[in-house]
Amino acid sequence: MALDGANDGMVQLLTPEGQLVEHPDFSYQVDDAEAREWLRQMVLGRRFDIEGTALQRQGEIGLWPPLLGQEASQVGAAAAVHPKDMVFPTYREHAIALSLGVEPAEMLSLWRGTRVGDWDSEVRRFGLYTMVIGAQTLHATGYAMGLQLDGMVGNPEPDRNAAVLAFHGDGASSQGDVNEAYVFAASYSAPVVFFCQNNQWAISEPITRQSKIPLYQRARGFGFPGIRVDGNDVFAVKAVTEWAMERARQGQGPAFIEAFTYRMGAHTTSDDPSKYRLAAETEHWKLKDPIERVIAFLRRRNAVDDGFFTQLDQEADDFGAAVRDACKQLTEPDMSEIFDMVYAEQTPWLNQQAEEYASYAESFDVESGSHS
Repeated sequence: MALDGANDGMVQLLTPEGQLVEHPDFSYQVDDAEAREWLRQMVLGRRFDIEGTALQRQGEIGLWPPLLGQEASQVGAAAAVHPKDMVFPTYREHAIALSLGVEPAEMLSLWRGTRVGDWDSEVRRFGLYTMVIGAQTLHATGYAMGLQLDGMVGNPEPDRNAAVLAFHGDGASSQGDVNEAYVFAASYSAPVVFFCQNNQWAISEPITRQSKIPLYQRARGFGFPGIRVDGNDVFAVKAVTEWAMERARQGQGPAFIEAFTYRMGAHTTSDDPSKYRLAAETEHWKLKDPIERVIAFLRRRNAVDDGFFTQLDQEADDFGAAVRDACKQLTEPDMSEIFDMVYAEQTPWLNQQAEEYASYAESFDVESGSHS
């Protein structure tokens, strides 16, 4: 069974039972309205994930990478993102994508194969999903260095500053690209926060085989601070991410956050976790469910009633129906459109290819399906 991380310097502000606890360096100033909104975002993020898995099983999309169990890591981190910040995701950050305004159809189109995941990342402040494991950390570091060159770091006016939040998983920490990103970020004091969602399994490889020390301790070897946070505690994740991002915005360089969480489902819908992990391990982590602990917190404070949950359930059902409908509305693009998606400004050689393709397509007899 994977370690539970409880005795390894992990920042926790909300217990699995929904009780607030003190921490010497971090705190959450209780705001019931804020907690209710974060609960709502986690519930909708989980519903989107459930719908994505179901759509794959029904043959509507080709693949789906579940986030089940990691909702607090993503929603808590999203709460610490300011308007000028930039987020670089892997391919599993569905909840933070929704929090930052990416439409479900924009994400589903990638997995349905009708688009290439090409939402406007500058408008959303959320980069495109990255399939090459760890490559986004180098992109994030380069973007962060660009912020420095643009004078958007270390200004006395907070609104002029920005930082980058780069997601990756525990498996990606073994990749060369990720470690190179750490080196560049440290060398140039780039305003980037590396947010590692340690969900205990890199597909079938346990974290205990990947690293002999806790992942957050690796940061010290690169020359920047590392911190472990309870990734199922949305309050603690928000507090720690806000600290790291503000530190980066002020020009104090990179930081590493290890969000200690658990992947309740499969790595992707092509994976069968029962082949490599025990059911008892999953049952152990169910007791740490990020959504249930916020529900318990709000219940203890009498900050919600049954009407709140009835309304939330209805919103989730309506959202699920909208997701299913949006997916089925996604149609295959015409091949000629692909040429317009390569560059912001068309090039002569690409124009030539488009013309050659158009000529080739027109050479077919559409009615008979034969080539003339």
